[in-house]
Amino acid sequence: MENADTNSEGENDAEMKLLRDKFRLSAIAITESQAKQNGMTVSKVVVTCIADLAFKYTERVAKDLHLFAQHANRKSVNMEDVILCAHRNEHLSGLLRTFSNDLKAKDPQSERKRKKEIKKNDK
Repeated sequence: MENADTNSEGENDAEMKLLRDKFRLSAIAITESQAKQNGMTVSKVVVTCIADLAFKYTERVAKDLHLFAQHANRKSVNMEDVILCAHRNEHLSGLLRTFSNDLKAKDPQSERKRKKEIKKNDK
């Protein structure tokens, strides 16, 4: 039994490292692209630091989202959780609220259907 748990932890660690590495590569590519677009050069140390900070921030956001959904006795994260998670950043929070309202305005019936489905899934 312990061997199965150890294998599972090892697989989770390997999966987490792979995810982190892919995230870092994406963050580095975005940073370098933005620097080039703006006619700037950014040292490798700074690019690596930005990638690490972005990953740590994303981990924190994911944990917060999980806790918000758990606190509301739900198994899944919804748009309100995401907006709540961004409350410290007024600009981002405003953009997310606008995006959410635009989605609701485009298809108000599917929002009602989703709420019914979510209630069924959470029970």
